[in-house]
Formats: sequence, C-alpha cells, structure tokens
Amino acid sequence: MRWGLPLWDVLRLRRKTAGPTGRSLLAQPSKPPRRHAIQDRYDALVEEMKATWGLKVRKWRTSTSGVAWETVWADGTRSRMIESPYPRGPMSCAVFLHEVGHHAIGLSTIKPRCLEEKRAWDWSLREMKERGFNVTSRVLARRDDALRYAVAKSLRRRIRRMPVEMAAWLPPGVTLELEAGTC
Repeated sequence: MRWGLPLWDVLRLRRKTAGPTGRSLLAQPSKPPRRHAIQDRYDALVEEMKATWGLKVRKWRTSTSGVAWETVWADGTRSRMIESPYPRGPMSCAVFLHEVGHHAIGLSTIKPRCLEEKRAWDWSLREMKERGFNVTSRVLARRDDALRYAVAKSLRRRIRRMPVEMAAWLPPGVTLELEAGTC
C-alpha cells in the first residue's frame, strides 16, 4: 500500500481537522497575541535611551542583572555598551535604566564605586518617576540590596573614607570615618 503523504503529515491533518466541535481548525481565525499599552511605552523607552545616549545592547539578559562598559578604539571612537533585561515590568525597567544611568552620569567618573552605583540608581528611579513608570516597593528593595552589596564590597576592599550618602547602607555595628561633601 502506498500513502500519498508522509506519516507525520497524515497525523498533522488528522489533528487539525478533529477539533472539539468537529469543525476544521483551519477555518477558525487565530487571535493575535494580546499586546498591552505599557509594553509599547517600554519599547519606546528602549529606543529613546539607545538613541539619546548612543548605546548598543550587546545582549538582553534573562536575569535581572546588568553591566555597562565603554570601549575606546584605536581611532578614538567610543562604543557604549550595556547588557540588561529587556523592560517588561517595573523591576526590569529599573535595572535597564540603571545600566543606562552609568553612561548618563559618566562611567567611572565618580569615586568610590559604591557612590557611582547609588547615583546610577538615583538616576534610574528619577527617570522612571518622570516618565510615569511605576516604582514599586520591590524595586526600592532591589536598589537597597544592590547598595548594601556595593558598600560591603568597598569594605572588603578596605575603603578608608565612606561618603556620607552611603551611611544608610553600612552594615550594623560598622563605624567608619564618613567623608563629607561629594566625591
């Protein structure tokens, strides 16, 4: 016996024509995926930030972590790069804007590094509020966790003077000479 179609095609046709109502599934219109207006705003934000700051996104991460860096080529041109999650909600939007914020405030221009992290978070949250994006309590908790980590890293590296702005994120019981003014 010779079949006109390969076995997989026969099985596929049987599945398509045997819908729960007995009608052909091919005749039913398919609905496009539902799109939310907030996602359109996130998409516009990404394009605006890339154009405004001359950024390239090397990779969209699946985790809520990111990195920002700059490469200076032999001919003097600069490439501003980031990796971050694509904005789909308040948390990923905050992390994305935080990485953009490193370039906006000037990458590696603020010392110590923990203060640069704080300023990038401040820039990120300010941009979210100005643009009407929701800054949730989870976003603020994430910022606090990140700044506690940055302060702890500075302490491990034996920082001598901690900026006053960072005192709120010092571990309990740690006393350091606080540096007044800005860095």
